[in-house]
Amino acid sequence: MSSLKLFTLIILIIVTALISYIVVNQEPDRSVADLKKRWAMPPSKFIDVRGMQVHLRDEGNFESMVPIVLLHGTSASLHTWDGWVEQLASEQRIIRFDLPAFGLTGPAPNNDYTIENYAKTVIAILDKLGIEHCILGGNSLGGYVAWATAVLYPERVSQLILVDPSGYPLKSQSTPIAFKFAKTPILNTLLDGFMPRALIQSSVENVYGDPNLVTDELVDRYFELNTRQGNRQALRARFEQTSAGAMSKRAKEISIPTLIIWGKKDALIPPVTAQLFQRDITNSTLVLFDSLGHVPHEEDPLRTAIALKAFLANEKKINTRK
Repeated sequence: MSSLKLFTLIILIIVTALISYIVVNQEPDRSVADLKKRWAMPPSKFIDVRGMQVHLRDEGNFESMVPIVLLHGTSASLHTWDGWVEQLASEQRIIRFDLPAFGLTGPAPNNDYTIENYAKTVIAILDKLGIEHCILGGNSLGGYVAWATAVLYPERVSQLILVDPSGYPLKSQSTPIAFKFAKTPILNTLLDGFMPRALIQSSVENVYGDPNLVTDELVDRYFELNTRQGNRQALRARFEQTSAGAMSKRAKEISIPTLIIWGKKDALIPPVTAQLFQRDITNSTLVLFDSLGHVPHEEDPLRTAIALKAFLANEKKINTRK
């Protein structure tokens, strides 16, 4: 057999194998109605905001003066904060919701996933709930949305909680494979119907400091909610529109008390970025966790919630003295 024929045969085998793999791993969209049965149990509710039915949970101690609002990261959902709610609900009112493009909220009707539009959605939800100002927190993309909201609407945010936030130009050491697919032209169109569960598991393990903590139920959650109708297409648009670094120069405008939590094993947004936030936000406190990754609040809710409680208690003492 000639070299050309051998080469052609090898290419044909590879292409055939790839097509077979894609066909076998086709994953259809799931309807909100089906997903609600598992992922929208009480106290979940849906509120009409900016033409969307936003999946939201509002719980905890309603006697607390200022509620905590928590925003999840890319391809996550409000469930990422379950551990913090368990640790904090006896003392704090906690509001969390699925951001547009993710979870059960799904795509934005205007297909606008700029950071400015995300901030507008946060404010619209606060208005809908009758909340004048809040303690606003977020992880990764949610952290970016949180601090951008504090810059754009400073009168609505009294304190910030930033958990491995994005917003500065990224220099990732390792990127989840699902994110690579979503960012790569042509390949990202495969996500419309192609989503191996193993790809999701690998991506979740990638953002944990200890991959052994990733359970089957956790993978189920990320896997199923990312197949919510329209989410895969919206993810592509989100990566195209929400650029890291677009507002990084404005972080210096933040003067409110800010807690920065970071996992030292975060390979997606390495801890060097934590130093940038601490440098630029003058009234900030940085707490690093040696063994945790990109989602420290999810990986170890107890230890990270203790850091948050200490921060809130200290700020309360300072305000009492004034």
